[in-house]
Amino acid sequence: MPMTVDQVLAETSCWPSGQVEELIERLLLTNHRLNDLTMDKGWAEEINRRIDDIESCRGVGIPGEEVMARVRKNVGL
Repeated sequence: MPMTVDQVLAETSCWPSGQVEELIERLLLTNHRLNDLTMDKGWAEEINRRIDDIESCRGVGIPGEEVMARVRKNVGL
């Protein structure tokens, strides 16, 4: 009989985080046919670069309220 989700969670709860991340990536790629995760890794690098820029005062963020107002305007809400 296949393992339940609760059994999988219990089994993986003591795994190192790297193994859990690999399992999640493989599940997503296999079962949900997502695109290559290298694109996601590229976005992660870009996000980290932007965070570094903001934290070191090399860049300035846009307040969330302003971003959402722009989005609402663009989609006609």
